[in-house]
Amino acid sequence: MAAPWQKANLSNWNNRAALHIRDATGFYNVDGFLAGEDKLYPIEASEIGDVKGKRLLHLQCHFGLDTLSLARRGAIVTGLDFSPVAIEGARDLAKKANLPATFVEADVYDARKMVDGHFDMVFSTWGTICWLPDVKRWAKVVADMLAPGGSFYFLDSHPSAQVLDLRDGHLEPTYGWRTPMDKPDVFEEATSYTGDVHKEKTVDYNWIHPLSDIIGGLLEAGLHLEFLHEHEFLPYKLFPVMVPAGKLLFRLPDGSVPIPLSFSLKAVKP
Repeated sequence: MAAPWQKANLSNWNNRAALHIRDATGFYNVDGFLAGEDKLYPIEASEIGDVKGKRLLHLQCHFGLDTLSLARRGAIVTGLDFSPVAIEGARDLAKKANLPATFVEADVYDARKMVDGHFDMVFSTWGTICWLPDVKRWAKVVADMLAPGGSFYFLDSHPSAQVLDLRDGHLEPTYGWRTPMDKPDVFEEATSYTGDVHKEKTVDYNWIHPLSDIIGGLLEAGLHLEFLHEHEFLPYKLFPVMVPAGKLLFRLPDGSVPIPLSFSLKAVKP
Protein backbone atom coordinates (compact mmCIF):
# COMPACT_ATOMS: atom_id res chain seq x y z
CA MET A 1 0.00 0.00 0.00
CA ALA A 2 1.34 3.39 -0.97
CA ALA A 3 2.40 5.72 1.83
CA PRO A 4 0.66 9.11 2.20
CA TRP A 5 3.71 10.91 0.78
CA GLN A 6 3.68 8.63 -2.28
CA LYS A 7 -0.01 9.24 -2.91
CA ALA A 8 0.35 12.99 -2.52
CA ASN A 9 3.41 13.25 -4.76
CA LEU A 10 1.84 11.03 -7.42
CA SER A 11 -1.30 13.18 -7.44
CA ASN A 12 0.87 16.29 -7.65
CA TRP A 13 2.83 14.95 -10.63
CA ASN A 14 -0.26 13.72 -12.44
CA ASN A 15 -1.64 17.27 -12.15
CA ARG A 16 1.66 18.80 -13.25
CA ALA A 17 2.05 16.42 -16.17
CA ALA A 18 -1.39 17.32 -17.55
CA LEU A 19 -0.47 21.01 -17.39
CA HIS A 20 3.05 20.58 -18.74
CA ILE A 21 1.95 18.46 -21.70
CA ARG A 22 -0.44 21.22 -22.77
CA ASP A 23 2.51 23.66 -22.41
CA ALA A 24 0.25 26.72 -22.27
CA THR A 25 3.04 28.87 -20.81
CA GLY A 26 5.60 27.69 -23.38
CA PHE A 27 8.05 26.69 -20.62
CA TYR A 28 8.86 23.40 -22.35
CA ASN A 29 8.47 24.70 -25.92
CA VAL A 30 7.04 21.39 -27.12
CA ASP A 31 6.30 22.91 -30.52
CA GLY A 32 9.95 23.82 -30.89
CA PHE A 33 10.98 20.28 -30.03
CA LEU A 34 8.59 18.85 -32.61
CA ALA A 35 10.10 21.26 -35.14
CA GLY A 36 13.54 19.76 -34.47
CA GLU A 37 15.00 21.74 -31.56
CA ASP A 38 17.14 19.97 -28.98
CA LYS A 39 15.60 20.42 -25.53
CA LEU A 40 18.51 19.54 -23.27
CA TYR A 41 19.70 22.42 -21.13
CA PRO A 42 23.20 23.80 -21.73
CA ILE A 43 24.82 22.13 -18.71
CA GLU A 44 23.87 18.54 -19.50
CA ALA A 45 24.24 19.11 -23.23
CA SER A 46 27.90 20.05 -22.66
CA GLU A 47 28.66 17.20 -20.25
CA ILE A 48 26.96 13.98 -21.35
CA GLY A 49 29.19 13.29 -24.34
CA ASP A 50 28.27 11.18 -27.34
CA VAL A 51 25.23 8.96 -26.65
CA LYS A 52 24.83 7.59 -30.17
CA GLY A 53 24.11 3.86 -30.10
CA LYS A 54 24.07 3.69 -26.30
CA ARG A 55 21.33 1.86 -24.40
CA LEU A 56 20.10 4.65 -22.16
CA LEU A 57 17.66 4.62 -19.23
CA HIS A 58 16.12 7.93 -18.19
CA LEU A 59 14.84 7.70 -14.61
CA GLN A 60 11.94 9.97 -13.60
CA CYS A 61 11.55 11.07 -17.21
CA HIS A 62 8.32 13.10 -16.80
CA PHE A 63 6.59 13.34 -20.20
CA GLY A 64 9.67 12.35 -22.15
CA LEU A 65 10.99 15.57 -23.64
CA ASP A 66 14.60 14.98 -22.56
CA THR A 67 14.30 11.25 -23.23
CA LEU A 68 13.31 11.94 -26.81
CA SER A 69 16.01 14.60 -27.20
CA LEU A 70 18.49 11.85 -26.30
CA ALA A 71 16.80 9.54 -28.82
CA ARG A 72 17.23 12.24 -31.44
CA ARG A 73 20.95 12.24 -30.56
CA GLY A 74 21.05 8.54 -31.41
CA ALA A 75 20.57 6.84 -28.03
CA ILE A 76 18.38 3.74 -27.68
CA VAL A 77 16.12 5.12 -24.97
CA THR A 78 13.87 3.83 -22.21
CA GLY A 79 12.10 6.34 -19.99
CA LEU A 80 10.60 5.52 -16.59
CA ASP A 81 8.18 7.60 -14.53
CA PHE A 82 5.59 6.84 -11.85
CA SER A 83 2.94 9.14 -13.32
CA PRO A 84 0.54 7.43 -15.76
CA VAL A 85 -0.42 10.85 -17.13
CA ALA A 86 3.23 11.63 -17.87
CA ILE A 87 3.90 8.25 -19.47
CA GLU A 88 0.84 8.53 -21.69
CA GLY A 89 2.03 11.98 -22.73
CA ALA A 90 5.54 10.66 -23.42
CA ARG A 91 4.26 7.90 -25.67
CA ASP A 92 2.10 10.37 -27.55
CA LEU A 93 5.02 12.77 -27.94
CA ALA A 94 7.23 9.97 -29.29
CA LYS A 95 4.62 9.22 -31.95
CA LYS A 96 4.32 12.88 -32.92
CA ALA A 97 8.09 13.23 -33.14
CA ASN A 98 8.44 9.88 -34.96
CA LEU A 99 11.18 8.79 -32.56
CA PRO A 100 11.71 5.24 -31.25
CA ALA A 101 11.41 5.00 -27.45
CA THR A 102 10.14 2.73 -24.71
CA PHE A 103 8.29 4.27 -21.77
CA VAL A 104 7.58 2.38 -18.55
CA GLU A 105 5.17 3.42 -15.81
CA ALA A 106 6.81 2.55 -12.50
CA ASP A 107 8.14 3.98 -9.26
CA VAL A 108 11.86 4.65 -9.52
CA TYR A 109 12.50 2.31 -6.58
CA ASP A 110 10.91 -0.51 -8.62
CA ALA A 111 12.98 0.08 -11.77
CA ARG A 112 14.93 -3.18 -11.50
CA LYS A 113 11.70 -5.18 -11.22
CA MET A 114 9.96 -3.36 -14.07
CA VAL A 115 12.70 -2.89 -16.68
CA ASP A 116 14.64 -5.76 -18.27
CA GLY A 117 18.33 -5.66 -19.09
CA HIS A 118 21.20 -3.36 -18.24
CA PHE A 119 22.15 -0.02 -19.72
CA ASP A 120 25.24 1.77 -21.01
CA MET A 121 24.01 4.98 -19.41
CA VAL A 122 21.50 5.97 -16.75
CA PHE A 123 20.41 9.61 -16.96
CA SER A 124 18.56 11.64 -14.33
CA THR A 125 18.25 15.42 -14.18
CA TRP A 126 16.43 18.35 -12.55
CA GLY A 127 14.08 17.90 -9.65
CA THR A 128 14.24 14.15 -9.09
CA ILE A 129 15.62 13.00 -5.74
CA CYS A 130 13.91 15.74 -3.70
CA TRP A 131 10.78 13.56 -4.01
CA LEU A 132 12.50 10.48 -2.57
CA PRO A 133 13.02 9.74 1.14
CA ASP A 134 15.85 7.19 0.78
CA VAL A 135 18.70 8.37 -1.44
CA LYS A 136 20.91 5.34 -0.74
CA ARG A 137 18.17 3.01 -1.97
CA TRP A 138 17.93 5.19 -5.08
CA ALA A 139 21.68 4.93 -5.62
CA LYS A 140 21.49 1.14 -5.47
CA VAL A 141 18.75 1.19 -8.11
CA VAL A 142 21.00 3.27 -10.38
CA ALA A 143 23.90 0.84 -9.95
CA ASP A 144 21.67 -2.19 -10.50
CA MET A 145 20.46 -0.80 -13.83
CA LEU A 146 23.94 -0.20 -15.26
CA ALA A 147 25.93 -2.66 -17.31
CA PRO A 148 29.60 -3.11 -16.35
CA GLY A 149 31.46 -0.08 -17.69
CA GLY A 150 28.22 1.89 -17.88
CA SER A 151 27.95 5.47 -16.64
CA PHE A 152 25.45 7.45 -14.60
CA TYR A 153 24.90 11.14 -15.37
CA PHE A 154 23.10 13.16 -12.71
CA LEU A 155 22.26 16.86 -12.52
CA ASP A 156 20.06 18.62 -9.98
CA SER A 157 19.62 21.63 -7.76
CA HIS A 158 22.34 21.99 -5.15
CA PRO A 159 21.45 21.11 -1.54
CA SER A 160 23.17 24.28 -0.32
CA ALA A 161 20.57 26.26 -2.29
CA GLN A 162 17.66 24.06 -1.26
CA VAL A 163 18.06 25.01 2.41
CA LEU A 164 17.41 28.69 1.57
CA ASP A 165 14.21 30.67 1.17
CA LEU A 166 13.46 34.30 0.43
CA ARG A 167 12.61 36.21 3.62
CA ASP A 168 12.07 39.99 3.55
CA GLY A 169 14.02 40.20 0.31
CA HIS A 170 16.97 38.17 1.59
CA LEU A 171 17.90 34.53 1.13
CA GLU A 172 18.07 32.91 4.54
CA PRO A 173 18.64 29.33 5.78
CA THR A 174 15.15 27.96 6.34
CA TYR A 175 15.22 24.18 5.90
CA GLY A 176 17.45 21.52 7.44
CA TRP A 177 20.44 20.42 5.38
CA ARG A 178 19.45 16.75 5.74
CA THR A 179 15.74 15.92 5.86
CA PRO A 180 14.90 12.88 8.06
CA MET A 181 13.09 10.14 6.12
CA ASP A 182 10.11 10.30 8.48
CA LYS A 183 9.90 14.11 8.63
CA PRO A 184 9.69 15.48 5.08
CA ASP A 185 9.14 19.12 4.29
CA VAL A 186 5.50 19.55 3.24
CA PHE A 187 4.45 22.23 0.78
CA GLU A 188 1.11 23.45 -0.56
CA GLU A 189 1.36 24.88 -4.05
CA ALA A 190 -1.04 26.78 -6.28
CA THR A 191 1.25 26.91 -9.33
CA SER A 192 3.86 24.73 -11.00
CA TYR A 193 7.42 25.87 -11.71
CA THR A 194 6.30 26.42 -15.30
CA GLY A 195 3.88 29.16 -14.25
CA ASP A 196 0.85 26.95 -14.89
CA VAL A 197 -1.90 27.30 -12.28
CA HIS A 198 -3.31 24.17 -10.65
CA LYS A 199 -7.10 23.83 -10.58
CA GLU A 200 -6.74 23.51 -6.82
CA LYS A 201 -3.78 23.69 -4.47
CA THR A 202 -1.66 20.55 -4.33
CA VAL A 203 0.34 19.12 -1.44
CA ASP A 204 3.77 17.56 -1.93
CA TYR A 205 6.45 16.04 0.26
CA ASN A 206 10.14 16.87 -0.23
CA TRP A 207 13.50 15.78 1.14
CA ILE A 208 16.87 17.55 1.05
CA HIS A 209 19.81 15.17 0.58
CA PRO A 210 23.34 16.49 1.22
CA LEU A 211 26.11 15.83 -1.28
CA SER A 212 27.73 13.43 1.19
CA ASP A 213 24.63 11.19 1.13
CA ILE A 214 24.19 11.37 -2.64
CA ILE A 215 27.82 10.70 -3.53
CA GLY A 216 28.31 8.36 -0.58
CA GLY A 217 25.29 6.33 -1.67
CA LEU A 218 26.63 5.95 -5.20
CA LEU A 219 30.06 4.92 -3.88
CA GLU A 220 28.49 2.40 -1.48
CA ALA A 221 26.52 0.99 -4.43
CA GLY A 222 29.84 0.24 -6.14
CA LEU A 223 30.14 3.14 -8.59
CA HIS A 224 33.30 5.19 -9.12
CA LEU A 225 33.01 8.97 -9.25
CA GLU A 226 34.47 10.38 -12.48
CA PHE A 227 33.58 14.05 -12.00
CA LEU A 228 31.65 16.41 -9.75
CA HIS A 229 30.86 19.92 -11.00
CA GLU A 230 29.04 22.78 -9.29
CA HIS A 231 27.17 25.49 -11.18
CA GLU A 232 25.67 28.92 -10.45
CA PHE A 233 22.67 28.29 -12.73
CA LEU A 234 19.27 26.61 -12.77
CA PRO A 235 16.72 26.13 -15.58
CA TYR A 236 13.94 27.57 -13.39
CA LYS A 237 13.55 30.27 -10.75
CA LEU A 238 14.15 28.53 -7.45
CA PHE A 239 13.87 32.01 -5.95
CA PRO A 240 11.74 34.85 -7.41
CA VAL A 241 14.74 37.23 -7.51
CA MET A 242 16.62 35.10 -10.04
CA VAL A 243 17.32 36.62 -13.45
CA PRO A 244 17.95 35.20 -16.95
CA ALA A 245 21.47 33.86 -17.54
CA GLY A 246 21.65 33.07 -21.21
CA LYS A 247 19.91 30.22 -22.98
CA LEU A 248 17.16 28.73 -20.79
CA LEU A 249 19.03 29.30 -17.50
CA PHE A 250 18.65 31.60 -14.48
CA ARG A 251 21.11 32.94 -11.86
CA LEU A 252 21.07 35.12 -8.77
CA PRO A 253 21.02 38.88 -9.49
CA ASP A 254 24.11 41.06 -9.66
CA GLY A 255 25.39 41.91 -6.21
CA SER A 256 24.35 38.59 -4.67
CA VAL A 257 26.87 36.48 -2.83
CA PRO A 258 27.67 33.69 -5.33
CA ILE A 259 26.61 30.22 -4.23
CA PRO A 260 26.25 26.94 -6.14
CA LEU A 261 22.68 26.51 -7.37
CA SER A 262 23.13 23.15 -9.09
CA PHE A 263 25.61 20.32 -9.37
CA SER A 264 26.34 17.54 -11.82
CA LEU A 265 28.25 14.29 -11.59
CA LYS A 266 29.26 11.29 -13.60
CA ALA A 267 29.81 7.91 -11.97
CA VAL A 268 30.92 4.70 -13.63
CA LYS A 269 30.21 1.05 -12.81
CA PRO A 270 33.45 -0.98 -12.91
